Amino acid sequence: MNDREYLEELLKAEDGGEKLTTKQAKILQAAAEMFAEKGYAATSTSEIAKRAGVAEGTIFRHYKTKKELLVELVTPIITKFAAPFFASRLVKDVFGEEHESFEKMLETLLRNRFEFARKNRVLLKILLQEFAFHEDIRKFLADLFAERIYPKFAEAVARFQARGEIADYPAESVFRLTLTSMMGFLIARFIILPDYDWDDEAEIRRTVEFLKKGLHPGS
Repeated sequence: MNDREYLEELLKAEDGGEKLTTKQAKILQAAAEMFAEKGYAATSTSEIAKRAGVAEGTIFRHYKTKKELLVELVTPIITKFAAPFFASRLVKDVFGEEHESFEKMLETLLRNRFEFARKNRVLLKILLQEFAFHEDIRKFLADLFAERIYPKFAEAVARFQARGEIADYPAESVFRLTLTSMMGFLIARFIILPDYDWDDEAEIRRTVEFLKKGLHPGS
């Protein structure tokens, strides 16, 4: 799948998503690349236009300012389309069935997010860069986790606690410890040290083992 097809898939994640024109796809892709490389503040619309191979006026026919370009172009890809699309898939793939053990659920969850990060490192980098500066992004993602993901995770935790596989911690504590450990690995792997000679399989196993032992009763 090429970049244009990928963007179109994201935009079709909600009903009524319109097919991108060639120029729209080029602008979206160029904006995502530039914001990821230089950050929003250091990127100019002329640079985006140059990379996209379009006239700067083509951008301004749709977006009056650079801020509008971020909010109306990149932010909706991450929040309105990408996040719900993949969050729904995450819930289905990870929590849609009862796993044989807590360890197996952790491994499924981490592998699912690893593949997401590998395919979407540009969007992930933009999200991390702009998260602190845009309240709408923070609120959308908080609501997404609270409404779609956390309740399913809490149900799974209760099942494994009843089977004696997880210490009697509040579900929110298990969620926090799991999320921070996995995200710490993914951010290091794909954002901070992407060129390091990682042994991905070994790191996945170690992260799962760390969580399994740390959350086991009596640990």
